[in-house]
Amino acid sequence: MKVAVYDTYVQRKDQKLMHFDILVPDSLSDQELIYSYGKAFLNSKGIDHEAFETSRCKFCHVEEVPANIRAEIGSKGHYIVELENCN
Repeated sequence: MKVAVYDTYVQRKDQKLMHFDILVPDSLSDQELIYSYGKAFLNSKGIDHEAFETSRCKFCHVEEVPANIRAEIGSKGHYIVELENCN
């Protein structure tokens, strides 16, 4: 499965820069849906989704993903890769 990777940055209230990737099927083009996945992730971390800025969530590239990520995308529609300051 090929996925589109959206490189995402969010400025937290403690001034740390949060960095995560949103992975979605490469055929998905609904930007609002993709952004909603980022906002839901922030809410799950106790961070107000108002911190999410669409200008800081950009398509980066397309890549193949392993079976475990494919399975989660198949069931949830997306996958979040936590990279920096996500805890």
